[in-house]
Amino acid sequence: MASPRLAVNGTLMRGLELNQNMIDVGATFVRETTTEPHYRLWSIRDIHPAMQRAISGGSAVALEVWDVPNDGLLSILQNEPTGLCIGRVILSDGEEILAVLGEQYLCQDQREITEYGGWRRYIAAMK
Repeated sequence: MASPRLAVNGTLMRGLELNQNMIDVGATFVRETTTEPHYRLWSIRDIHPAMQRAISGGSAVALEVWDVPNDGLLSILQNEPTGLCIGRVILSDGEEILAVLGEQYLCQDQREITEYGGWRRYIAAMK
């Protein structure tokens, strides 16, 4: 059975704070891409992002796709900040895969950063 693919849009990406969580479960980087243009992104206290599919509006969000061993998905989710969960996203090429998303309550009263197109661009702009 093939490993599931997981799209990540924040601190699990290569070189960022929680990327070691991916490495520790044996996940392997596949590629950089974007979502289809129907997602919104929030900064959660400038610590990590949270992405949600938009009912209207939205934009493409930059992310990374990783192959993750089946038993590694649970470990990754258990080590994510509260309010982040696994759901499905549609990539710019139409592929639908698992992804880290943010629950609605988490994004409430947080700064929307969709205009930056991704977490890396947002944290670069903060410097």
